[in-house]
Amino acid sequence: MLEDGGRLGYVRGMTSLDELTVRARSLVRDGRRALLGITGSPGAGKSTLAEQLVALLRPAPPEGLPAGEWVAYVPMDGFHLADAELDRLGRRDRKGAPDTFDAAGYAALLRRLRDDEDEVVYAPAFERDLEQPVAGSIPVPRAARLVVTEGNYLLLDRGDWARVRPLLHETWYCDLIQDERVRRLVRRHERFGKDADTALAWTLGTDQRNADLVAATRPRADLVVPDTVLRSIGDPEATTG
Repeated sequence: MLEDGGRLGYVRGMTSLDELTVRARSLVRDGRRALLGITGSPGAGKSTLAEQLVALLRPAPPEGLPAGEWVAYVPMDGFHLADAELDRLGRRDRKGAPDTFDAAGYAALLRRLRDDEDEVVYAPAFERDLEQPVAGSIPVPRAARLVVTEGNYLLLDRGDWARVRPLLHETWYCDLIQDERVRRLVRRHERFGKDADTALAWTLGTDQRNADLVAATRPRADLVVPDTVLRSIGDPEATTG
């Protein structure tokens, strides 16, 4: 959503990754930095879509920009609270819920990226094998004119999360069908160490509560990425581990 009111207009869905790539590239205007948010429920394919978009965009910049560093990828997951802090707060059993992230820190990073005043901005990453955030892992150089960020709660309008959406020039919602989303989540949890029963229970419990919350934010998206597109770019859990 553009703060100056210059919305590109709500689009219900696009039918191919190529169309999405063209739309993402069009967000960069007059050399100004643009922030694109990709959201959706846990397991909806946000990371896979963001990574594929960045890979396609990097060698094909808008006219007048050099290839390469003109596009950057900054996931929201780096703002997970560390397990030690979740233990202190008594929230570790629902890790992934909105209040298990540093939402204010994420919003502050987006503001800094949007202000575009620093030669480099460092963002945290999330190490999946450790299940922990790692500070200062992702450099965003001044040359980056498009920053792609993704996470569950970009359209949430409560607490510090409400600061996020106004900082994004456009936000897309990944609309993967429920059965496939659940299947992918169970496989992901198993890959990172949970047994089959625990993986299913977590997916249908903590993850599903978060998914229901995220699904309610869908109408606030500028664009809905349909199931057909998300399936066409593959299942990230089928090619790992």
